[in-house]
Amino acid sequence: GYKKMGKVTKRDMKKMKNTNNHEHKAQNNFSQELDTKHDKYERLVKISRDVTIESKRTIFLLHRVTTVPDAEDILNEADVKLDGVRQKIGQIAEELRGEDIYQFHRAFTPGIQEYVEAVSFLHYIRHRNLISLEEINARLVFMKTEKAQTLMGTYVVLTFQVTPSDYLLGVADLTGELMRMCISSVGNGDIDTPFQLSQFLRHIHDGFSYIGNTGPYEVSKKLHTLRQSLGKVEDACYTLRVRGSEIPKHMLADVFSSRTTLIDPEEGVV
Repeated sequence: GYKKMGKVTKRDMKKMKNTNNHEHKAQNNFSQELDTKHDKYERLVKISRDVTIESKRTIFLLHRVTTVPDAEDILNEADVKLDGVRQKIGQIAEELRGEDIYQFHRAFTPGIQEYVEAVSFLHYIRHRNLISLEEINARLVFMKTEKAQTLMGTYVVLTFQVTPSDYLLGVADLTGELMRMCISSVGNGDIDTPFQLSQFLRHIHDGFSYIGNTGPYEVSKKLHTLRQSLGKVEDACYTLRVRGSEIPKHMLADVFSSRTTLIDPEEGVV
């Protein structure tokens, strides 16, 4: 048969109260954790925005190399700007300490892609080749001073790792900037740069085609734009090779511009 329910004792009441308290505490902790995560996400979005703005300014500055006789001053100035950007990425690394990076990745991925674009553009102008992901990450190591004295000393080494997909997307955007550089260098009577760029873009295009659909979804979207850019550069290089000698230098840019219709790097990217 059924046991008859006895009286609810004071002890039982206390137990129930404790259980409710525990649940309440757990709920509070949980909502606090969510708030903390949300605040951190917002801070990362803000830092990422700064990284984007400063990287864009660096790219804008680097486009001036085609208009000056000595590019070294501009390249050094760009280096200083990018050092400032790296400090901001150091702040991102600090926010991500002990966190699952993928929970916050969407907050800072636009800034990191823009940084990759800027740093690879500078590297290309200096060395005429593509910077590797390892080279980019090697510069994203930060020494942070800890407030509390630890046994190991007062410094903590923080690293930030650019993900392969952010690297690929940054490089895909770089091709748009190289297109613009191509046009402006022709405008200044520089015939060699377009041919170098055309070859370089062809290598990048082949690399992306090799990755194909196995890479991130955005990569296949950008591949379409890259194909257009490459086609237009090669087409214009062909015109320069075949008719370059008969076209006056100051008109070469017009030939180029009419062929490329001054591509916007974001063209075709949704």
